[in-house]
Amino acid sequence: MFIAQELRKKNIAEYLLYMWQVEDTIRAFGCSLSRIRREYVDRFDYTDEQKEEEVDWFGNLVTMMNQEGCRQSGHLQVNQVTLQLLTELHQQLLESPKYPFYNTAYYKVLPFIVELRNRGAHKEEGEIETCMNALYGVMMLRLQQKPITPNTEHAVKEISTFIGMLSDYYKKDKEEGLEF
Repeated sequence: MFIAQELRKKNIAEYLLYMWQVEDTIRAFGCSLSRIRREYVDRFDYTDEQKEEEVDWFGNLVTMMNQEGCRQSGHLQVNQVTLQLLTELHQQLLESPKYPFYNTAYYKVLPFIVELRNRGAHKEEGEIETCMNALYGVMMLRLQQKPITPNTEHAVKEISTFIGMLSDYYKKDKEEGLEF
């Protein structure tokens, strides 16, 4: 919860990746709040009050995952909405003549997006979701200490730069408002 709150303020894409990881963490503990408390939250150097807040937060997420039918796979509605907001901002930036650097970054990563879509099972997903899935997939490979090809490293570097730019625009839009 504490990490999520900070990430949401600083970088919406990192927040979303973190929340996807939290969903997977909950699944890894069988959606059992007692296991999450005992085997996960108790490992952190939090005060008792902070641990209770964290457990309450996880409890709410477990409840939402059960209610929304994403115990096994998929994403919480709140995370899908965040992804949709990023997608809508992406479209607005592309359609506006005021953001040529964003357009340049987009066309630089477009071949990677096309290649990922052609290889993936989810060809109907949007471009931003494809990028986020690529970043999440590589993050998971790194956590598992699995090898990543140089081509994938290059693609992820470009995608990461692009998504970072989108996140910066998202933050600026929330704080100051962007003109399209």
